[in-house]
Amino acid sequence: MSQSHTYTVAVVGATGAVGQKMLETLEDRNFPVHELKLLSSSRSAGTKVVFKGQTLVVEEAKPESFENVDIALFSAGGSVSKSLAPEAVKRGALVIDNTSAYRMAEHVPLVVPEVNEADIEHHQGIIANPNCSTIQMVAALEPLRNSLGLNRVIVSTYQAVSGAGNEASEELRSQSQAFLNGEDLEANLLPVKGDQNHYPIAFNALPQIDLFQENGYTFEEMKMINETRKIMHSPELAVAATCVRLPFFTSHAESVYIEVEKSGVSVDDVKQLLTNAPGIVLEDDPATQAYPTPLSAAEKRDVFVGRVRKDLDNDHGFHLWVVSDNLLKGAAWNSVQIAERVVANGWL
Repeated sequence: MSQSHTYTVAVVGATGAVGQKMLETLEDRNFPVHELKLLSSSRSAGTKVVFKGQTLVVEEAKPESFENVDIALFSAGGSVSKSLAPEAVKRGALVIDNTSAYRMAEHVPLVVPEVNEADIEHHQGIIANPNCSTIQMVAALEPLRNSLGLNRVIVSTYQAVSGAGNEASEELRSQSQAFLNGEDLEANLLPVKGDQNHYPIAFNALPQIDLFQENGYTFEEMKMINETRKIMHSPELAVAATCVRLPFFTSHAESVYIEVEKSGVSVDDVKQLLTNAPGIVLEDDPATQAYPTPLSAAEKRDVFVGRVRKDLDNDHGFHLWVVSDNLLKGAAWNSVQIAERVVANGWL
């Protein structure tokens, strides 16, 4: 990446799970940061964070925090984005928002760079980062849609607890310990902090991520459905999702069934398209039991695909297993990647 220009970058939610990964990724990618501002709630203000060997103090995020900021990466919850993103834009910053606050807003591009980078150019100050489970799925499906057409998507997810934040990871740790000690499990957080009932996640599977909607789907499931259509510019695409939380810490896994438009497509055709796709790694060899797992994908920026099979009853149908680190490609890396594309294309 060209380092001729440097930028003042703000990270909002700097002490959270995703915020921490954003800082690691900015450093790792050697993003051209001239000055870094770390912002958070008043609760976390004063926390010290090390970036490129320098100790920085986290400040409380306020409208005036965004004076002279070029790029603001937001990951502090939807309400914070709703109140502070417009203030940042007003002061000349480009906001890359990792919450659901603006994803479906009409004039806000919803971007996965491997899929719809060109949409970035039309931003009006805010670019939305899609939901973690959506990002890895559309990244894997886009090369297939591009060459073979896509009529239908049915996905079941197996999602890590870190997607619900640091507290959820702590709850999994303490419940697992309690379970192994033969003690009662205390559940205060999952499936949804704000919902009426809470269930243990340790040694369990929770078929609810986010709140239920009137149609019986959860908000997470509707996010996957609506965001996939928006990112792929396919409002008519048939998409259905079932989202499940499982007791591991990092990386979401997905079982995805698709129906392509083209007839006579082979498994090798699908594998070849995936092998050549940017940001995708094919790990698929039944003979050697090669396939991605949440542990093998953790701490990596790519999307991993395995278990590619043709449906036994539908010539147009294929099954895939898609795994990616939900805090990296699903959040921090996709946000920084958008910022890299903005800078490289002069779209600031």
